[in-house]
Amino acid sequence: MALRCPACGECGVQRGWFTMKPKCENCGIVYEREPGFFLGSIYFNYGLTSLMVAIVIPILLFQQIASGPILIGSGVAFALLFPLLFFPWARSLWLGFDEYCDPRDGGSQGPSQRRAST
Repeated sequence: MALRCPACGECGVQRGWFTMKPKCENCGIVYEREPGFFLGSIYFNYGLTSLMVAIVIPILLFQQIASGPILIGSGVAFALLFPLLFFPWARSLWLGFDEYCDPRDGGSQGPSQRRAST
């Protein structure tokens, strides 16, 4: 959640809100292991957005805190805006999850470079 390298935890992974650095400046690991690697971050983003909408809207509706049309409008607005705001953390969570499940060895070499050198 700190938007830091999943391997060393030293350097930030973000260059801008929607762009990432290609590799860690400290340990040298390449963040994008293969083309399309960050598509997995969509699961974190979509999952958290839908979970929050699925929990909060029924609670507000059944507690009669807001009416149906207001909840639908605010739910749609939330479902459109929250993924954009959560985008950097979704990518960072995906990096951390991937590093936890498949730790990198050798630091600076990406998977294609390791295959070529072996």
